[in-house]
Amino acid sequence: MTNILCYNFMGGFKMDIGFFTMPIHPIDKDYKKTLSEDREAFLLADKLGFSEAYCGEHVTDSAENITSSALFIASLASETKSIRLGTGTVNMPNSHPAAIAGQIAMLDHMLDGRLNFGISPGGLASDAEVFGNLDKDRNEMFVECIDMVLEIWKREAPYNIKGKYWNVSTERTQMTEIGQGIMQKPLQKPYPPIICTVVAPFSKGLVAAAARGWQPISANFLLPKWAKTHWPSYVQGCEQSGLEVNSKNWRVAKSIFVCEDRNKAKEYALGNGSPYVFYYKQLLTKMLKHGRANLFKEDQDMPDSDLKLEDICNKLILYGSADEVADKILEFREEVGDFGTLLYAGHDWADVDLAKKSMELMAEKVMPKINDNIKIAAE
Repeated sequence: MTNILCYNFMGGFKMDIGFFTMPIHPIDKDYKKTLSEDREAFLLADKLGFSEAYCGEHVTDSAENITSSALFIASLASETKSIRLGTGTVNMPNSHPAAIAGQIAMLDHMLDGRLNFGISPGGLASDAEVFGNLDKDRNEMFVECIDMVLEIWKREAPYNIKGKYWNVSTERTQMTEIGQGIMQKPLQKPYPPIICTVVAPFSKGLVAAAARGWQPISANFLLPKWAKTHWPSYVQGCEQSGLEVNSKNWRVAKSIFVCEDRNKAKEYALGNGSPYVFYYKQLLTKMLKHGRANLFKEDQDMPDSDLKLEDICNKLILYGSADEVADKILEFREEVGDFGTLLYAGHDWADVDLAKKSMELMAEKVMPKINDNIKIAAE
């Protein structure tokens, strides 16, 4: 029998609040300003008691403009106190496994063990092109790369790890008595929690990831009916390897805007100039171009030409007062099932004060109501 666990909270269950940003900014917005605001969002999340926060990385996109998630997180190491920080994600085929192993090990020490290691094959086609792997099997490269990273952390020097795409060796140049040829290991043992973003319905990749003990994030651009398919895949993978099935390990990202003025909430979430609408317009354009617009379809037989940005936004953006948003999240949870962490999706700060206040209301008003309801239902 599957042992499905949730973590205890005052005799019931608790949902944590985290943060995830790709990010996506207007391409004419000052780059330095976007980086500064993205950092400020992470610092605010830490101050508000968010449990964890992730950022993406994209080298060839002036809208999704954090080029290294590890470097971005490193800039926050000394300014954050308790929040766990995650790469969201390191796109494994685009780098050498030895470079990733060394950088992530150092980052884990810089964060005093507060690192979550998010990994993926990478989803941005122009990144794949610039790194020379557009026409290669990036899923195969992904698996080889993470296997090599883990093997580096497992072994002692010298190394001689051979693969199809990379080789790792210090045998010819080692002087281990003085430290040369030795690679660093992470602070967390055997390594930081490995997190995978999941963007496909009925994901076979999630089954394989769960079988290795990796934990999923369901993307905020998935319709609820497709996000719901991730839990059975996670259970299947855990059962294949005899691992405990724990809903605490499932993270779900959602686009949320909280404002006590309901008219203002709707305008900022769905109106002209909305950073939320801009976000989904960017994603829809890319998904249509690369044949992945099925993510936005309730009916997979629906032609791409019938997809409407307005419909997508209405289905995927949760907005309103604190009470309204809490009720919508509880309805979403009722549809998809229990999950451990709700990841508040970061969007461009078109209005800095409204964006900050939304995060504050989320932490201070929305989450307490959600967890009170969960606790009552569990009694």
